[in-house]
Amino acid sequence: MIDPRDMQSVLQSKLVDNWQNKNLIKEKKYLANEVPVAFVFNGISHAVMMTSPSDLQDFAIGFSYTEGLISNPNDIINVESLVVSGGIELHLEVTSACEKRLKKLRRSLVGKTGCGLCGVENFKQVDKDLSPVGMVCVSHKAIAKANRQLRKWQKLNTMTRSTHAAAWCSLRGDIQVVREDVGRHNALDKLIGHLIQEHINVHDGFIFLTSRASFEMIQKSIMIGVGMLTANSAATALAVNLAKNNNMALAGFVRHNNLTVYTFPERFGF
Repeated sequence: MIDPRDMQSVLQSKLVDNWQNKNLIKEKKYLANEVPVAFVFNGISHAVMMTSPSDLQDFAIGFSYTEGLISNPNDIINVESLVVSGGIELHLEVTSACEKRLKKLRRSLVGKTGCGLCGVENFKQVDKDLSPVGMVCVSHKAIAKANRQLRKWQKLNTMTRSTHAAAWCSLRGDIQVVREDVGRHNALDKLIGHLIQEHINVHDGFIFLTSRASFEMIQKSIMIGVGMLTANSAATALAVNLAKNNNMALAGFVRHNNLTVYTFPERFGF
């Protein structure tokens, strides 16, 4: 959840013109900030991502992990956030082994908002070595419960209506933590960063996304061993295949008490 102290940095207000019933009305609206965040590892620039400037420690660790640059949080010795002209620099001090991987995996482009694979230089960087995840079973009632709870956790989206959320939920459907961002991949990276920092047992819950379940979102989740992922929107064909091949239970179109199951329907407790 966004810390109230961070609200000033993640949004701004603007007076806008609203046409309502043929009348022009001046109204104050809140807009989510998009900020270029540069990742610098041991002095080496890796990527620049457009993101919401909150939970940057989580983002640094989650992004580093899903990029394949670190294998655990201990690979990062220090993280320093610097506000610079035009954006934010995240300076990460990592082990020498991580620095070697960095030189092989360096991205070459700026990642746009919502971009998961921008800047990768070859197909080998897209497909990662994955291990099948453990089986997780959650009732459809628990998923509906998480869906009902999610909106009150989305403080930034409540004010702006322009951000995504990634939530970690217990097997009973209680939301434990939420991360928000203008980019859906960034929101998930922030959540992953939190989960691995806190050594949370990923067999004791599931991930809930407000976005679609795309290939990259499934891949990121499998990388940390998540056994079930649910989403408000649809899954892509490649995402479904990836989930099935790696033993992940996947559902989308979660609406009220309804959902669409793409893989392993027996694990949803119907």
